[in-house]
Amino acid sequence: MWPNAIIFTCFLALRLRHCAADLCNWTGSGFAAAVDSRIVLQVRLRCTEGSVRWLYPGQALRVVLEPNLSSSRRTTVCIKPSPSFGGASVFVERAGQLELLVPDGGRPDRQVFCFRADGPHRPALYLQAGPQSDGAWSRRTMGFRYELLANRSELSHGGLRASCRPCNDTELLMAVCNSDFVVRGHIRNVSHDARRQTSLVEVSAGRVYWQRSGVFEQQQASPSWRGHIHTLLQCHVKPGDGEFLFTGSEHFGEAWLGCAPRYKDFLSVYHDARTARRNSCDFPSD
Repeated sequence: MWPNAIIFTCFLALRLRHCAADLCNWTGSGFAAAVDSRIVLQVRLRCTEGSVRWLYPGQALRVVLEPNLSSSRRTTVCIKPSPSFGGASVFVERAGQLELLVPDGGRPDRQVFCFRADGPHRPALYLQAGPQSDGAWSRRTMGFRYELLANRSELSHGGLRASCRPCNDTELLMAVCNSDFVVRGHIRNVSHDARRQTSLVEVSAGRVYWQRSGVFEQQQASPSWRGHIHTLLQCHVKPGDGEFLFTGSEHFGEAWLGCAPRYKDFLSVYHDARTARRNSCDFPSD
């Protein structure tokens, strides 16, 4: 696949202390290509999500994703290029062949690119630096964030998608236990992006039960929280009165809507399940 290429691991080529057993994020440079133009830097990442930042991209970089998973297999890989993405193309390596995933100069504009990775080999990405047009070493920086997702994740137009179908009682009870965020609040506004085919729901939350990251931020001198949740345009979400329980997943620092019943309806389902000892976890319903 790479004739006369020399493949270096990050231990040998860059001697970076970042190359640990549980490496999630990698930052390095392409200066090694100045020594030998045949060098292909190789990085192995062992987490289900993280980031890659390649300074002065030169020649090629091979990124192998081999997370330490103790349970279900992750069969979908998604990457989100950084806003300053440029200077290299991203390929997916399959059986010794390279398939273009993100072209150099393609202006991804916050787009998420996904591919299936359920073959016999670990998923690998191959980054090929573009021509140097501004001297021996460009000051370009290219990078992306990556996530390995379970098989149940759906793909739409090369990106992440959610479902518009209302959750049944069983799914709702599981959602409050397994979601990346669970908040109680009101819909303040809904904006639509026809190009991305998504809607953005602005939420004012009176209570944040939990969240994986800081998607929802507490307002200064106020007990309320504010945040935004993404969903599909085809779900036709509209501003509405009443209090909702918002649940969902987080991808690349963005919240995506899962189950979102009215809070009073959720309480009815939860109390019935608790009485019948069918609740999946305890929920603070005070």
